[in-house]
Amino acid sequence: MAEQILENPMSLKQQAELGAMATPQNAAIRAIYAARAARDFGDGFVAVLLPVYLTAIGLGAFEVGLVATLALLGSAMMTLGIGFIGARADQRHLLLAASALMVATGLAFAASETLAVVLLVALIGTINPSSGSVSIFVPLEHTVLSRSVGATGRTRMFARYSLVGALAAAGGSLAAASPELLDAFGISRIAALKAMFVAYAALGLVGGLFYARIPRDGTPEDRKPVTALGPSRRIVYKMAALFSVDSFAGGFAVQSLMALWLFDRFGLSLATAGAFFFWSGVLAAFSFPVAAWLAGRIGLINTMVFTHIPSSLCLIAAALVPNLEVALALLLVRAALSQMDVPTRSSYVMAVVTPAERPAAASVTSVPRSLAAAASPAIAGALFAAGHAAWPLIICGVLKILYDLALLWTFRHVKPAEEA
Repeated sequence: MAEQILENPMSLKQQAELGAMATPQNAAIRAIYAARAARDFGDGFVAVLLPVYLTAIGLGAFEVGLVATLALLGSAMMTLGIGFIGARADQRHLLLAASALMVATGLAFAASETLAVVLLVALIGTINPSSGSVSIFVPLEHTVLSRSVGATGRTRMFARYSLVGALAAAGGSLAAASPELLDAFGISRIAALKAMFVAYAALGLVGGLFYARIPRDGTPEDRKPVTALGPSRRIVYKMAALFSVDSFAGGFAVQSLMALWLFDRFGLSLATAGAFFFWSGVLAAFSFPVAAWLAGRIGLINTMVFTHIPSSLCLIAAALVPNLEVALALLLVRAALSQMDVPTRSSYVMAVVTPAERPAAASVTSVPRSLAAAASPAIAGALFAAGHAAWPLIICGVLKILYDLALLWTFRHVKPAEEA
């Protein structure tokens, strides 16, 4: 045996790598990546098609904003409950239940054309009007991923997780042109849009199959925390308060409302809008590995702040320019910068709390964000309806800049272990 090792000194390393690939932790990571890809592909086309479908069944701009608000509000309430249950429950079971809800949501939207039913499904379902992944899945996935990797690899792992989701969402945005293709075969527009919601339900089923492959939580019941939040409570609440400002601002420019703005302001076709959101998603996706690289050099908080501010300035400028090409160029630059805080923020939250607090910390920092984001789409819809189409984008940009400055001031001295 010793002679074989001397003859082939790489054999032990290769065996170790092969063994690491087969660990339960890596199996969980692969399952989460695959499930997120399926889910975000569906979110990608739903975010573009949602205003199209709602206007096709007779709803106006205010009702579209109201549906987006209720969707984010419902997500916030469910995420809060999931976060505190997740401290003691098996995250795998909760993810399977969330996948079943996604299936039911897609089928219910496909079968509904009345405002009351649409509002109810938006409130209790998983429909996502945002280009980001704001849902009950996220805190659970963050918890599973964080226990599967060490501190030095955490930001890179979240960057890959965000990259997978963003590329899938970009592909979903491109698939939003499918109703126009189906129209060429004689299928009515309403029927084609309903078919896309059925496809969304099917993707929920696919995600559930991947979640079923996550190994069961091996933590004994007597070692699970009694309280969801402990020594990190104060810092979690501070983060939640600041993140809520960011999300309230982002709610003025969720992807569904951005699509509506492009349709109304410049008369963009559905195919062109789908292509634009595809490339926006691609740029955002490939910014995630850059964010992980940058965070290793200037820190997580600095990466979040100093990439966010230029993106907000681009959004404000896009709202004011009269030329379509310039506006789209500014929005693409914004897309390349605005999401670099996503993996860094996820990594930072998981780094500055204890492992036992991670489910609740992920939930508590997500819920105020969802609640805050739930209020602004309805306000943006009212501004659209009143003819002030540029104001939602300007408000979004200004509030985000104020948030970035407050974040830098508050957490400039709170360092994760790998930076300290």
